[in-house]
Amino acid sequence: MLQELPPVDRFLDAVRNATIDECDAWSADVHLDATVPNWRMHRRGVEELRATYRNWFADRGEFETLRRFPIPGGEVVDYLLAWSEDGVPHTAHHLHVFEVADDRIVADTVLCGGRWSAGLMAAMEAADA
Repeated sequence: MLQELPPVDRFLDAVRNATIDECDAWSADVHLDATVPNWRMHRRGVEELRATYRNWFADRGEFETLRRFPIPGGEVVDYLLAWSEDGVPHTAHHLHVFEVADDRIVADTVLCGGRWSAGLMAAMEAADA
């Protein structure tokens, strides 16, 4: 049963399955501190967080890479998420620092490299060659 999973696992499952609205991983007053390309934002509370993540994780995806590191009071998670949006492959690289209390995420500091379409991914791959 999903509710038996730890909160970070529930979040990752919601990301992968595009089920942010059904996810119960967060405390009522969760704090989101997100750094995205050329911007930083703060959100407070489950509904504000869901409104942000509903856009970020609107399509089912798969983790191409997933690394998890326990820390006192939480976990650091680094992943590369791949999905298809309107038939176009995309990826995004995120790093989350989660603070967890009472089986809920109480804070999520996330660093996002942006959303990369297939064309941009090809250009990045060519630049690394």
